[in-house]
Amino acid sequence: MAGVCFIGDEIAAAGFRLAGAIVRVPERGTETAALREERERAALVIVSRAVAERVDSRELAQALASASPLLIVLPDAAGLPPAIDVAARVRLQLGIGET
Repeated sequence: MAGVCFIGDEIAAAGFRLAGAIVRVPERGTETAALREERERAALVIVSRAVAERVDSRELAQALASASPLLIVLPDAAGLPPAIDVAARVRLQLGIGET
């Protein structure tokens, strides 16, 4: 059984490949089959949100509910909160910033 597998876009896959993961960039329409195949091989499967949205909903729900292999769906950059302005936060905590 392989270690970690990433299923997602080419750019993110390049980073995961550098980290030592097996990567897969499925063509549109083959996402469900890719997830099914990689779940049989890997101990940990990481799927980008964009790919997860195109996987059959029942298949994705079963994969998320299964304890083995572990499945993680990564949020895309648009789903992350905005970066914190550390300097403004420190000024606010010290009472010298705007509220």
